[in-house]
Amino acid sequence: MSSSRPRIGLALGSGSARGWSHIGVIRALERAGHAPDIVCGTSIGALVGAVHAAGRLDWLEDWVRRLTWPGVVAMLDFRMGGGLIEGSRLTGFFRQHFRDEGIEHLPLPFACVATELGTGREVWLREGPVIDAVRASIALPGLFTPTQLDDRLLVDGGLVNPVPVSLCRAMGAEVVIAVDLNWDLIGRRARAEVQTEGSGTDEADAPPAATSPIAALLARLRPLPRAAAGRARQAPSMLDVLTTSLNIMQVRITQSRLAGEPADVVIRPRLSDIAAMDFHRAALAIAQGEAAVERALPLLEDALGEPPAA
Repeated sequence: MSSSRPRIGLALGSGSARGWSHIGVIRALERAGHAPDIVCGTSIGALVGAVHAAGRLDWLEDWVRRLTWPGVVAMLDFRMGGGLIEGSRLTGFFRQHFRDEGIEHLPLPFACVATELGTGREVWLREGPVIDAVRASIALPGLFTPTQLDDRLLVDGGLVNPVPVSLCRAMGAEVVIAVDLNWDLIGRRARAEVQTEGSGTDEADAPPAATSPIAALLARLRPLPRAAAGRARQAPSMLDVLTTSLNIMQVRITQSRLAGEPADVVIRPRLSDIAAMDFHRAALAIAQGEAAVERALPLLEDALGEPPAA
């Protein structure tokens, strides 16, 4: 590889639990000799991107591969008011395992996207505490409470820029690799029912019976039970409607932003069977991230002006 290769920016998109596939994307890019020089992220992409920029991806991968559904529930603190989850347990966990000296002191250039709730403006977080910035970027409306930073009330950056290509370019990236986690979400429920109708639920993937109000609520964010042959489809719950509506919104916004601010290469892991709260299914998500990079390598090498591998 030429020593004068262009600076690679990696734009890690939003997508809740599907975001563990970003780990696989980064691993595969590194193996191929295309490690990013700049990392930007939105929502779960901000979390993975920040940990990678800090040099702690090994730790994160080890933790998420061991994460269970009860472990997911234990990380969350239920409350009513601005969102179902306050987020203190999650941020407290990362503060225990992450030395936060500020975004500007990370070994790898990093920034993330949030949305100002009062104005709808896109906010680029490029300095200050890493964990506070990530907490703002992941504040999915209705699920996590908003975050107060300075005088601004911030929520999930996926509302305005689900795959932050523009931020990568502003940070100095010459070739931008975008990771779109949500491209195949619309129609996921219908496809799953057609593919598995009459086969029953996969018990190995199903969460254990809910033992608390928050566990019961979160379980509703998983894919709906599939209807048996000849039976009517189950009516969606309020949370089903909310998360499906957010999926539609992010897919449409992503399509619009990528059309106006195109990346040089778009990586699209196949994640339609992973639901918003399936954080305990990291192994599958990581594998899909790696596979998506393998499919995209010829395009990436062309964008970098490198000859294909022999």
